[in-house]
Amino acid sequence: MKAISILLAFVALTAQASDNKKGAKSAQFTSPDGRLNIEVVADDAGISYSVWEGDRQGGNIYAADNHIALDIVGVKTGRYTLSKPTMATEHFDAPNYKITSFSDSYRSMTARCSNGVNVEFRAYNSGVAYRFYTTSLGKRQWTVSGETAEFNFAADHTAYLPYSTNERNPKAMAFQATYTVAPLSEMRNLDVFLPATVDCGKAKVTILETDVEAYPGIFLLPSSGNGKSEKGNGMKADFARYPKTFDHYSWRQQRYVTSTEEYIARGQGNRTFPWRILAITHSDTEMPVNTLAYQLAKPSKIADGAEWIKPGKVAWDWWNDWGLTGVDFKAGINQQTYKYYIDFAASHGLEYVVLDEGWYKPSSGDMLTVIPELNLPELVSYAKERGVGIILWTVFNVLDDQLDEACRQYAAMGIKGFKVDFLDRNDQEAMEMMYRIAERCAKSHLVLDYHGIFAPQGIQRQWPNVINFEAVFGMEEVKWTQRHKHTVDGRTIDEPEKDMPQYDVTFPYIRGMAGYVDFTPGGMRNASKADFQPIYYNPLTMGTRCHQLAHYIVHESPLTMLADNPSAYEKEPECTGFIASLPTVYDDMKIIDGQMGEYIVALRRKGHDWYVAGETNWTPRTITLSSDILPAGKYQVTLFADGPNADKNATDYKATTFDIDIAEGDGQSIQIRMASGGGFAAKIIKRQ
Repeated sequence: MKAISILLAFVALTAQASDNKKGAKSAQFTSPDGRLNIEVVADDAGISYSVWEGDRQGGNIYAADNHIALDIVGVKTGRYTLSKPTMATEHFDAPNYKITSFSDSYRSMTARCSNGVNVEFRAYNSGVAYRFYTTSLGKRQWTVSGETAEFNFAADHTAYLPYSTNERNPKAMAFQATYTVAPLSEMRNLDVFLPATVDCGKAKVTILETDVEAYPGIFLLPSSGNGKSEKGNGMKADFARYPKTFDHYSWRQQRYVTSTEEYIARGQGNRTFPWRILAITHSDTEMPVNTLAYQLAKPSKIADGAEWIKPGKVAWDWWNDWGLTGVDFKAGINQQTYKYYIDFAASHGLEYVVLDEGWYKPSSGDMLTVIPELNLPELVSYAKERGVGIILWTVFNVLDDQLDEACRQYAAMGIKGFKVDFLDRNDQEAMEMMYRIAERCAKSHLVLDYHGIFAPQGIQRQWPNVINFEAVFGMEEVKWTQRHKHTVDGRTIDEPEKDMPQYDVTFPYIRGMAGYVDFTPGGMRNASKADFQPIYYNPLTMGTRCHQLAHYIVHESPLTMLADNPSAYEKEPECTGFIASLPTVYDDMKIIDGQMGEYIVALRRKGHDWYVAGETNWTPRTITLSSDILPAGKYQVTLFADGPNADKNATDYKATTFDIDIAEGDGQSIQIRMASGGGFAAKIIKRQ
């Protein structure tokens, strides 16, 4: 998680700074592999940059004169000096990340301004990033009135955009939406949250940000560009303004913003500002394994080795509505129910049980007082005796208001962490709350699952006790996804309003680039497209059983829920045992096949063992796995694949176990059919 070595060396210039006839300065440099070209232009209007590949006139343009500016009140415009490019290589040890150890190189150059508001640009083989930083503010207080960040493209490309789900107040929502796929010219005048992807033909450009500390996050709105790109081909950054006043929703005492200041950020002294990233991927399979958002974040601030940070699997209560059957007590938020969940977790080697909403009275806003139906110290002791940890749900501002006392009280009791929900905003005050909670919980050795929040923006590297994020249109959404009748070519089609299988093979490519995802998989009541219905208490999943199993390998999710109830799992011991046997953190990850929106096949490694899984949309397909994805050796394979009748009965699957002996270059292969909405999952264990 910390860059342990940096090799910095001047390189032969790949570009030179120059002045043109109008007095503008420009500099060009390339990515380390020479594939991406970056030009930075500084003139009286400020700074702009362009990114392209090949010949600039007839090649592939990924950024067309993107103007950027940071407007600090009282800081006048200045003149820029453009540095010569330098080369650096960094190594990262990244526990709990998709790849536990990796190195990367970049070229960088700096636009230094006489007013002390400077810009650092970096070019990696996998994308381009920049950030502002200041050197002239000393200890003075400052206010950022606004920031310009343009994302202009050379043509009317197709974009994959997650729009705000709150049209009345777009910046207040849970950052959970499916992707609208349409040309840039058809972009709605409604805030889009990150990450968002634009298909430029030869490559896809995904807009991300990282190291967003004490500063608001980016939204995107349509822009006509700056006159140099065609109208309708651009987007621009939009930011939540700094909150002025608040109110609370009575049910959960969730705080929300009622009025704002005219500025977006304030602070004191010199600082670096967030990185803005254009991740550039020439193949869809490169997208989920892009590491820029992680490696540009700040290194870990946990100095004690962090051995206490334990990822794992979680028996979860809320999605299945505490839905036990075949027991001799009334299931619900009570002592007997949670002891049953703990016993289930212990019997399957699950590390945690979550006590979701209801263990304290939500409307009280007091998480220090447990409801009378629960004896929490007894539950913690009961769980500890069985090797199970307990995580408590709460609301962000409720935890923040009682932060010191809650951390002391519950850490002393033996609670392992908090699932923190309903932030639903990304202004500076919200960001500061998120970091404040992470830092204080780290002092008490408490892990965190951030729910009802934006996609991870680097805090998981800086504070690695944050071991999951939501920011996904996850499994909970199927509980209220209605069926929808519409007419296509004169035919009436009746189908689910939200297409989860398609989303399931889209978001790992886009949202997955930002990092951890708490999708909450594992439903055992599976339905075909024709059979799906929204059911709250005993929810169905869209797609097959093996589609659900595949999530546990495809997703980067250090803290992974088992969303269904213990009774359902006990009726399915084969699938439950398979899920329980899987790691939640792996040493390496590759996407060996896939196309965004169509299907995905992920290969992950843990030690000498390998895990492979695939998912498809509603289109059935057959994929071929070749033995060359594995090192030579002897393995035992356990494969769960869609059964021959899974298209009609989504619970149909076939599990097989067999041995394979792989010699280098022997050309063995296996074909696996994925049904409509289907998938497969396999663990490949090295034999001695």
